[in-house]
Amino acid sequence: MRRLLKMTVSAVVRGVRHVPCRCLSGRPPAPLGGRILTNPKDMFQHNMWDHVQWSPEELEKARQKAEENSREQIPVEEQVRYDRDANKYWDKFYEMHQNKFFKNRQWLFSEFPELLPQGCETSHTSEGHGASVPVYPELSETHHSRMESQQGDSHIPNHDVLRENQQHTDCVSAVQPHEVAAFPGQHASFRILEVGCGAGNSVFPIINAIRGSDSFLYCFDFSSRAIQLVKEHPDYDPAVCHAFVHDICDDASMFPFPRESLDIIVMVFVLSSIHPERMQRVLNHLAGYLKHGGIMLFRDYGRYDLAQLRFKKGQCLSENFYTRQDGTCVYFFKKDEVHQLFTKVGLEEVQNLEDKRLQVNRGKKVVMHRVWMQSKFRKPFKV
Repeated sequence: MRRLLKMTVSAVVRGVRHVPCRCLSGRPPAPLGGRILTNPKDMFQHNMWDHVQWSPEELEKARQKAEENSREQIPVEEQVRYDRDANKYWDKFYEMHQNKFFKNRQWLFSEFPELLPQGCETSHTSEGHGASVPVYPELSETHHSRMESQQGDSHIPNHDVLRENQQHTDCVSAVQPHEVAAFPGQHASFRILEVGCGAGNSVFPIINAIRGSDSFLYCFDFSSRAIQLVKEHPDYDPAVCHAFVHDICDDASMFPFPRESLDIIVMVFVLSSIHPERMQRVLNHLAGYLKHGGIMLFRDYGRYDLAQLRFKKGQCLSENFYTRQDGTCVYFFKKDEVHQLFTKVGLEEVQNLEDKRLQVNRGKKVVMHRVWMQSKFRKPFKV
């Protein structure tokens, strides 16, 4: 076992040695952006290492593991209940875990500075990595870094995009028809929507950052229990946030704001819970509520993440789509899939990254691969 671990460590070091760090807008990378493993002796000095490239052997082993746990799929006639009763499964999840399961996503503003309108500042609070091996990523992602851009210089500096968006926001707001009915946050000049907000682990960092500005946050979840937890939180403030129950897969269900009224739509580990056959329709629906120049911010599971490889036989619904023991579902994305999903609804790629990390359990001397997708897509400006 010791020999196998040593071989794995050596392979990881060879894979990450020459990976450069990303630097946005001339600023130095966030602390973990430069956490590159170059010496095997340092493996267990930290809980997470950045920019890990897999060896061909590791990639093939992961592919075989995913193929093995997907070989036995749940019968189609039994799959219906996971889609039909999805809100019940998530209600039970939040009844059991309340708001203690996930940690607040303080990394949001370093990875997604677009969330902050001009003039808003926030301290990028850092939290230590846990040593446990989570199935859900939020338990281990509280320290997030700037990742190496695989798009070269094609990405647009975040604050330049934000400034350009706000200029167009003012124009759009000025020409909105007077007959539009009153809606929460109608007087805000900068509006954010979080899709699938859960117990509010993104909501409250955002609320605390935008309070006092001319910004407004909408957030929804189709679990009524999750929304109850959000509204009961001491930081919930109806003056800057409107939380509501909504099923994004229900086309007939209306949003409490007009089309083309949002500057930002953020989707963090939520699209993966939707059946793959519905994802395109969901994104198409959401895109209609973005202003021209508005941005969708996306973070979710990547193909062959630890969570995918840990599934047992009999938990697979369809290719790369699984159900957990508690009845909730999850899909694992590839980079080109993400690009196709978002561009097919008319959005332009600003960033599309495959974030590969090495998670370390220092107590048990175990190393694990994590893979997450992080992307930004913008609605084109009107010509």
